[in-house]
Amino acid sequence: MSSVLCIALHDVAPATWDACRGWLDELDALGAGVLTLLLVPDFHARGGFDTAPAVARALQQRAARGDELAQHGLIHLDRAPPPRTPTAWLRRRVLTAGEGEFAALDEAAAALRLARGRDMLGMAGLRVAGFVPPAWLASAGTHCALRAAGYDWTSDHRALYDLGRNARVAAPVLTASPRSAWRRGTSRLWLAAMLRATRGVPVLRVGLHPADVAHPALMHTWRAVLRTLLAERECSTKSAVLRMQPTVLHEARVA
Repeated sequence: MSSVLCIALHDVAPATWDACRGWLDELDALGAGVLTLLLVPDFHARGGFDTAPAVARALQQRAARGDELAQHGLIHLDRAPPPRTPTAWLRRRVLTAGEGEFAALDEAAAALRLARGRDMLGMAGLRVAGFVPPAWLASAGTHCALRAAGYDWTSDHRALYDLGRNARVAAPVLTASPRSAWRRGTSRLWLAAMLRATRGVPVLRVGLHPADVAHPALMHTWRAVLRTLLAERECSTKSAVLRMQPTVLHEARVA
């Protein structure tokens, strides 16, 4: 498998389920293969999967057919102490709209949130082995906590990380920002440019968000991008990519 596509649906939760289901219907209609579904245990502190058994059952059914379930933070909000530098402020408050939950946590704080989130998912019958931090932002303490807790893998906006083998696989991601009209317009141009720029990349990721569904022009662009990618690449989950031969994936050891 020399040309791989990992499609991940972010922010999956009872609070976002109607929009998530819209994306899943779109992807099924496009003929997408297996997906990685990023579950937020208590999205914006609005309730967990134990309060929405129908949603939990739907996700269990998706997992049974081959989709991968992964943990995506705990509440998806950055409640760490405020940033102290302009760069940190830009990163945690502007670019990510204050949702980089694991961006500034020490190991102990990250471990508590990881454990609480995995327990909440487990109580709803949802098993996860991978973790993706909200906004792809994770502190060094978070990485230590992930290894200590036995998670298999994680990712950021540049790569996938096999935590057991301490290895990195380059895998750029195409994503959009639907938060404002100018961001959506810029995202449509960016997606078209990145589709061309990443054509020769062995492993490419797509990061979709429930909020995309509310914007017809953005969805029109996404459909065109996904049709092109699905015609050129084979779908895989993130964990399956990490199980491939290193020579195929250009794997590099993490320092």
